[in-house]
Amino acid sequence: MFAADSSALCARREARLSERRKWVKVFEACDEDNKGYLSREDFKVAVVMLFGYKPSKIEADSVMSAINSNTSGICLEEFIKLMEKKKAAQLYQNEVRQIFTAFDRQYRGFLTLEDFKKAFRQVAPRLPDRIVLEAFRDSQENNHLT
Repeated sequence: MFAADSSALCARREARLSERRKWVKVFEACDEDNKGYLSREDFKVAVVMLFGYKPSKIEADSVMSAINSNTSGICLEEFIKLMEKKKAAQLYQNEVRQIFTAFDRQYRGFLTLEDFKKAFRQVAPRLPDRIVLEAFRDSQENNHLT
């Protein structure tokens, strides 16, 4: 049992190191003049390279306003922290999407209250109906969850 836990831990650690190496390579590739930081445009290119989309003006503004005001851009360590957060958010969104898809059995792109109740009966059969109904109401639009 401990050997399996240990090997899983080593695999996760190696995956994190591999991700970090990839982020460093992308940072270095986008820091064309070896300034030691990424400008707003450099950051956008890096996100395209890593995540496949161009960040919106709002996202770029948010990132640039959050960095240390004493620098002209995003240093490597700040970039790595940002990428760790983006990766975690991406994993969370993917997990939510997979769970939603598992319960959207008719592939409609939304869950009705009945779908929602069935899903909760499978994963939390002892959860009171009123809690399930409350959760559905808190997250619904037009009598279905999207």
